[in-house]
Amino acid sequence: MREIVLDTETTGFDPESGDRIVEIGAVELHNHMPTGRTFHEYINPQRPMPQSAFEVHGLGDDFLRDKPLFHLIAPAFVDFVQDAKLIIHNAAFDMKFINAELQFCKMPAIPWEQAIDTLAIARKRFPGSPATLDALCRRFGIDNSSRTLHGALLDSEILAEVYLELIGGRQPDFGLSTADTSGQTQEVQSQWRPSARPTPLSPRITEEEAAAHDALIESMGDGALWKKQG
Repeated sequence: MREIVLDTETTGFDPESGDRIVEIGAVELHNHMPTGRTFHEYINPQRPMPQSAFEVHGLGDDFLRDKPLFHLIAPAFVDFVQDAKLIIHNAAFDMKFINAELQFCKMPAIPWEQAIDTLAIARKRFPGSPATLDALCRRFGIDNSSRTLHGALLDSEILAEVYLELIGGRQPDFGLSTADTSGQTQEVQSQWRPSARPTPLSPRITEEEAAAHDALIESMGDGALWKKQG
């Protein structure tokens, strides 16, 4: 199973008001394990960077001026994503920006159902608790000390670790144990359970072997432990 953990940085909150993407970072997972493949681009938004956004990610006009426009990186981005599930923290925000940019390029939108929202997963799993990326890093003991500013690729790498913890660790199908913030161990329950065989296996012991076993037990006398069982 292929998944893409994704994050964007933007000039603001609303593409319909003229805000644009200025950075995309993505990390590939295969069967919930990082493959080492990533996608990362800075993008010229063709508009001034508001101070409020600059204070979040530190990407200013001078830095972005010589970066490619979105339509130049769009084909490579779409090729990287393909039909993989997109793991995004607050997916509605990033998806509306990505699809707005694709629309500007006259390219097909990415279906909303292709996205998995880790913010929604965290809120469902830990109701009433903070669900920001930083808060989840603290909960799971994930090192985010290098996250002094938001950055799309760094945040994707951190989110990949958070996502794996949210779904039960790096191998969620094997029922691993994880530690919560109190240091207590919590058992992750596997969804798989063995089903009964439709046809029972035939006995592997022969009649002669069974008779020899019974004779051996009988020779041990009435005090034999095996005679007290069953």
